[in-house]
Amino acid sequence: MKRPAELAKLRTERRNPAAARLDSLSARQIARLINREDAKVAAAVGRALPQIAPAIEVVARSLARGGRLIYVGAGSSGRLAALDAAECPPTFSIAPRRVQFVIAGGPRALGRGTEVSEDSPARGRRDMAKKKPGKDDVVVGLAASGRTPYTVAALEFARRRGARTVAVTCNPGSPLARAAHIAIVTAVGPEVVAGSTRMKAGTAQKMVLNLISTGAMARLGYVFGNLMVNVHTKNRKLVERGLRILQEAAGISRGRAQRALQSAGMSVPVALIMLKTGLSRSAAQRRLRQARGHVRRAIEK
Repeated sequence: MKRPAELAKLRTERRNPAAARLDSLSARQIARLINREDAKVAAAVGRALPQIAPAIEVVARSLARGGRLIYVGAGSSGRLAALDAAECPPTFSIAPRRVQFVIAGGPRALGRGTEVSEDSPARGRRDMAKKKPGKDDVVVGLAASGRTPYTVAALEFARRRGARTVAVTCNPGSPLARAAHIAIVTAVGPEVVAGSTRMKAGTAQKMVLNLISTGAMARLGYVFGNLMVNVHTKNRKLVERGLRILQEAAGISRGRAQRALQSAGMSVPVALIMLKTGLSRSAAQRRLRQARGHVRRAIEK
């Protein structure tokens, strides 16, 4: 558990002088103040790019080997981790088992506070042990303070089991950063509401996760250019998106895109390979498997 003196030293726990009279401001003044503070987040993330880039490469290599990306966190950090994990399968058509999350308090913590579980290193080790992390996996631990006992213990356990580890935090020199192979520190400073790290710290964490997961998926070729070519065509909206992708990527009419998508069994990447190469559906599927899902490589082979 963090001692009071240690907590007071954290930049994310200090009072923000700019917001000292927050409770006496008008709605517009509050919005302007929070927006001004939020504008600092992108710059803080930008300063961490030298650490974020290696994290992207590590995750891409792990997934290419058949490994997993496993996020772990507590409270707001855990919920942000769960959000990114949940969004990867529908966006990039990667199996849910390949991108997972562990949150203190379990799934019920997604909708309600279970803060007491954050203080238990034993629970962190136990919950991570259930995932059986190994040398092909990457485990990313998130904690704004960098000192959450649950998350630190989970990351340490994963590292001992051979997994590559990444820390995402907003305070330098933290136990979580020291526990990881790669430490990503986004120093966003004190919050508008002191200690409410769901604000700037949470925004920074979300941005970092966007960079890591999207960057890794792009490196794996799960996009074509910047088109979401691996989109699932499971409803009308997604079918429409798939058709627009085919029209743009192949320079064809909507009617031809519809025919191609149907011929490809409603698989956008297979349809695009067929359009670009003239291959049959089975040959395009085989080419995509040989390229390990990398759409551009499958086309240009």
